[in-house]
Amino acid sequence: MIGIILTGHGDFASGMYSSVKLIAGEKENFICCNFPDGGSDEDLMHEIEQAIEELKVNCEGVIIFCDLKGGSPFQKAVMSAVKSQGVEVIAGSNLPMILEVTMAREFIEGLEELTVMAINIGKEQIYRFVKEERKEKPETKGGI
Repeated sequence: MIGIILTGHGDFASGMYSSVKLIAGEKENFICCNFPDGGSDEDLMHEIEQAIEELKVNCEGVIIFCDLKGGSPFQKAVMSAVKSQGVEVIAGSNLPMILEVTMAREFIEGLEELTVMAINIGKEQIYRFVKEERKEKPETKGGI
């Protein structure tokens, strides 16, 4: 199984995981690393590194999902991944990608395959609803 770490600013990680649990139930080998207001970069880095080590005991690899590319959680995730084999980092995470990978990892064991799947699902689930004007029915003469 591939382990999952979810990190981001504020309560992004625990908030997103709360949605995962609501939809798919409690998940094993899934760790949230929040980065609260006033939290230190060093504490976050230590928390992510600890999570990687914990997951690698039972998992063949780890995917770290981050909220924003370039933010502190992303930077610390990348720095932690560089130090450890079998760790992928994805920024711009959304609920559909996290949910799908969380469920698919029970059947797909390849770290790279799950990472590519996450990115594809994330892109596919971005959608813009466009409201179209209703066309009025033409008036009919003569009752029909």
